[in-house]
Amino acid sequence: MKKWYDEEYEFTVEVIGFLRGDHTERYCRNGEEIGDVYTCTYGCPVNRDGQGICSKTMGVLFPIMEAVRSGGDLTNIGGDGEYSKTVVCPDGCVMFRLTAKKLGNENFFKGKFYEPL
Repeated sequence: MKKWYDEEYEFTVEVIGFLRGDHTERYCRNGEEIGDVYTCTYGCPVNRDGQGICSKTMGVLFPIMEAVRSGGDLTNIGGDGEYSKTVVCPDGCVMFRLTAKKLGNENFFKGKFYEPL
């Protein structure tokens, strides 16, 4: 992989709680623990050990990340702030907080990075 574009946003996804008790054994196949943190720009979020976030959860996160990349305000979809939203995994086990940080780089489409040279 050769990343050539400096993304406009960085995302952090933190495990903030469980909906069933105080652990995920026998519920969460990914073994999430409160305090686990995943980060990414455009790719899928990974933790400090290089392990990726649950693929089912990524299916929930991606449209929210795209809303941010499109200039959206997450309070319009129930977010805690313009760049923050709490989500629950599709299995109803783990609660995550997604937070975006604007990096100051040009938007991919407005910067016309996709056009042929």
